[in-house]
Amino acid sequence: MPSDDLEILFRDEHMVAINKPSGIFVHRSPMSPPTEPNVMRLLRDQIGQLVTPVHRLDRATSGVLLFALNTQAARDLSRQFSEHTVRKQYLAIVRGHTSDEATIDIPLKPHRDGLTGKSRRDDEAQAAVTLIRTLDRCEIPHSAGRYPTSRYSLIEALPQTGRRHQIRRHLKHTSHPILGDVAHGDQRHNHLLQSLFGLNRMLLVASRLEFEHPASQAHTTIEASGGPHFKTAAEFLGLTSQNAVTRQSPADPALS
Repeated sequence: MPSDDLEILFRDEHMVAINKPSGIFVHRSPMSPPTEPNVMRLLRDQIGQLVTPVHRLDRATSGVLLFALNTQAARDLSRQFSEHTVRKQYLAIVRGHTSDEATIDIPLKPHRDGLTGKSRRDDEAQAAVTLIRTLDRCEIPHSAGRYPTSRYSLIEALPQTGRRHQIRRHLKHTSHPILGDVAHGDQRHNHLLQSLFGLNRMLLVASRLEFEHPASQAHTTIEASGGPHFKTAAEFLGLTSQNAVTRQSPADPALS
C-alpha cells in the first residue's frame, strides 16, 4: 500500500491521470475493509478535488489510470472508452515463449467474483480480442517442475474489447499466464520467482493510453513506467523492451 503521494502523470482543469500502484482498489469495495485506502480517496485528498473514474484497473494491475474533473469531461471520456476508441497498451511478463505477433480471438463469459456473484452455466460468451506483440524472451537455469529450465516473455498487449480480466484470461487460455497472477496464473512459476527474487505482484502494467482530450479534442498520450516490482522482475530475467523481437518464430497454434 503506498504511503507517499500518488504519481501524477497528467493534470489540467478537465482531467488527471496517475500511475496507479499495484495492490490497491480504484474505489471502495465490499472485498476490502472500509478503512482500507483506495485510489479515489487518496487522489481526492492529494489534489483537494473530487475525481470521477472513467475506466478501471484491477487491484493487482498498475499503470495509467484516468479521472475526470468535471461532468462534461466525465461524459466525453466515458463515451470514448465505451466506444472502444481509446487505444490501451499494456506490458506483461508471461510464462513461456510467445509468438512474435498474435491475435487472441477467444470469446469470454462475463467474469464474476465476490462483487458480481457466481458464474452461471448459461452465461453467454462475449466477443473478446487481444493483440499481442513479443518484445523480448529469456530462458533461466531454474526449474518450476517438469523441465530443467524456465522460459519467459516480455509482451505488449493491446485489448480491442473491454471484457473484465480480458488480458489475464486470454493469456491463461493460450498457456502463457502472467507471472504473479494469483487468480489466472501458474502457481509453480509464481512460487519459483518468489523464491528467486521475491516476486509478490502481478507483472501487468497499463503502460499507455491514447485518446482525444475531452475539451480540445487534441490527440493525447499518457504513459506510465512499470514501477519497481516490474523493473526488478525484468532486470532479474534480463528482459527489455529495447530488444524488441523481430525474427520470425514458429507459429503458436494456441495464439491463432
